[in-house]
Amino acid sequence: MADYWAINNSVSKTFWIFFGIAVAGAAIVAGVIWQGTKGAHLELDGRILHVRTYAVNPKATIVIVDFRETNPSDVSFTVKDVQMTLEGVNTEPGQIVSRHDLNTLFQYEKLLGPKYNDSLSTGDQIAPHQTVDRMVGARFEVGESAIEARKAVHVQFLDLYRAVAELKEDR
Repeated sequence: MADYWAINNSVSKTFWIFFGIAVAGAAIVAGVIWQGTKGAHLELDGRILHVRTYAVNPKATIVIVDFRETNPSDVSFTVKDVQMTLEGVNTEPGQIVSRHDLNTLFQYEKLLGPKYNDSLSTGDQIAPHQTVDRMVGARFEVGESAIEARKAVHVQFLDLYRAVAELKEDR
């Protein structure tokens, strides 16, 4: 009977040693695979540089956001949709202003200041490992004073393959 327990005890130790080695090996393999495919995870890193407002009339305002985006992945980010929302203001997402209309606005409304960047719109791409400075504008059906009282501006970009990137104003 004593021999049975001695054999059983050594088998138990051996099992746990090999089990621990197998778990450690699986963790190492998973880590190597994760690092190897890290560039395939589509994401954008960025920040809002500047926010400007332009009152179209007492009940409508255009918000223009200049931002910097970096694509650290190995895959191009192709813009499918852009949305802008205001935190702390009861309103729907803004109606995005087209590239042509933004260019016209900067051409004729000198109170906006200089046009720092090209606008980002549907179909534009941010290449792998590229950093770009762009702008986007949206019209909100609220007065300029309500927009100035906002907590933050959020700009959200949707890729063709449903990856989402969001920028939030530091206010």
